[in-house]
Amino acid sequence: MPKPPSKPSSKTSPTLADLRVEIDRIDENMHELLIERGEIIDRLISVKKSQETGSAFRPAREADMMRRLVKRHHGNLPLETAESIWRVIISTFTYVQAPFSVHADLSAGDALMRDSARFHFGFTVPFVAHMGASSVVEAVSESRGDLGLIPAFATAGSGPWWAALEFDSAPKIIARLPFVERTNHPAAMPVFVISRVAADAMVTETEVWSLRVSGWNAAAVNAVAPVADVVAVPDRAFDGAALLISVGRGGIDTVAGALVKAGASIRSKALVGSHATRYTVSDK
Repeated sequence: MPKPPSKPSSKTSPTLADLRVEIDRIDENMHELLIERGEIIDRLISVKKSQETGSAFRPAREADMMRRLVKRHHGNLPLETAESIWRVIISTFTYVQAPFSVHADLSAGDALMRDSARFHFGFTVPFVAHMGASSVVEAVSESRGDLGLIPAFATAGSGPWWAALEFDSAPKIIARLPFVERTNHPAAMPVFVISRVAADAMVTETEVWSLRVSGWNAAAVNAVAPVADVVAVPDRAFDGAALLISVGRGGIDTVAGALVKAGASIRSKALVGSHATRYTVSDK
């Protein structure tokens, strides 16, 4: 049970000793609340065994929690500190519910990817390094509930790794990191998170589609850029491309129309995931 604040020893301004007592009280209360949270997680595990199936990951709930954190945050504690603490709390207690590993593609830079993994998932969750997105997809596909981290941009020689997510039984893109975007974020590299998650736990504000097109040229690039985020890699045809399209829910028809109007043709299309709308805050 959190301890109430102590009364100052006199009517004068508090001394350093008084303030240190208050800091110790707050530290003890935070620890007690974490222990209490753990006890609730134990009860949650029991309830889930009888009432819920599927992964422990709840991307929609996590996105909502991070947005509420930003809205209520104030004072001199840097936002990134509060964000990282909450991310580690969320991830660690998810790990307690159902142990998992984080598989990460290091092809865009070892340090950058490790920064993202540790900022968002802490040190308790095992980290497994891979060189290439396809290796990450394969590892997550073969696991019971692991996560994969893949750069949200094209890297040299990566190929259309997202094509492996098109099958019904395949893992999907469930999130885009960082949850809170801002200038000078300590884990700023954009990353897609892939895993298997219950359909009712997904956040569907932004849909992610796999497209294969012919006639991919400057006109097509310029036509799509204003309406969607695009990762493009060369496809088999000399003018073909495999696209990973992130667009607001229901917006894929607008993207398809823009491509056709620019002279491209769509050979295939499949939904490969979804995530929260990108949430950007200023540095003020």
